[in-house]
Amino acid sequence: MTTQQQPLHSGFDKHSTASDVLGQRNLAGINIIVTGGYSGIGLETVRVLAEAGAQVRVPTRDMEKAQHALKGIPNVETDFLDLMDPASIDAFADRFVQTGRALHILINSAGVMASPLKRDARGNEGQFSTNHLGHYQLTARLLPALKKANGARVVSVSSRGHRFSVVDRVDPNFNQRPYDKWLAYGQSKTANALFALELDTLGEKHNIRAFSLHPGAIFTGLTRHLDRSDFERVGAIKENGELKTTEEAGFKTVEQGAATSVWCAIDPILAGKGGVYCEDVNIAAFAAEDGAEVGVSSWAADPAAAKGLWELSEKLTGVRYVW
Repeated sequence: MTTQQQPLHSGFDKHSTASDVLGQRNLAGINIIVTGGYSGIGLETVRVLAEAGAQVRVPTRDMEKAQHALKGIPNVETDFLDLMDPASIDAFADRFVQTGRALHILINSAGVMASPLKRDARGNEGQFSTNHLGHYQLTARLLPALKKANGARVVSVSSRGHRFSVVDRVDPNFNQRPYDKWLAYGQSKTANALFALELDTLGEKHNIRAFSLHPGAIFTGLTRHLDRSDFERVGAIKENGELKTTEEAGFKTVEQGAATSVWCAIDPILAGKGGVYCEDVNIAAFAAEDGAEVGVSSWAADPAAAKGLWELSEKLTGVRYVW
């Protein structure tokens, strides 16, 4: 049974960093995969976990860029993966499974935001493909390694952007409706939350628990597709026209942004729990209203919607989970 969607006494808050969350834990013997682990909050997530002794594999489409970003971090290995390429996903997962290692933690952190319309080889819209469908397939292919851990966690990095849209199960790929970059982003982030909810329901009997999270508003490479009007919308432009710093905009640092991912991945307080959406290093409450600054919208924590998304994902990818 999934955990109730209400905050705990986690001992942390929105100012906590990934290092604060980790504390003095020794993660030697723990195998972790972090998609998107060579930039932004993914990189900080990798750094903290690897320096604590975990063996971390980082998938990448750009090996040179990843190796440069990860230079000097111990216990890290890279391998090729393109989340928009089904064959690449299968090949990456097969290489890991063939090592015989258990996979204790899978952090699905890679993503794109508000990007121009692009489609993968199967015709699926790019944000939905990268942020959700690619991770849906990757997790499915890594199931043998996750089950071998006898206590695995799967962490999906969602966003407060889930409030922009439900998952449109009739036209998820914008084949009939006009493409809107923010609606596309919003439905992909809602999908991240619903994926974790259904995965936890299905995976609990195999000792696989799943969580989703909002890392916080952060300036990272994820903003590369944004234009000036997008920054103005979130109050990130000064009166003189310059872009505000993270501190001036009231956003989190990368170190703070990675905290909830790390908490979901390793904190003992979540043992035996799962299926919840988290933020500020805690389980989130339900949003009081559409414009609320914190909390999760009801449609991103709806078991029926989660089941419907799972069926849609099977249809769009042709991938079924073999438990």
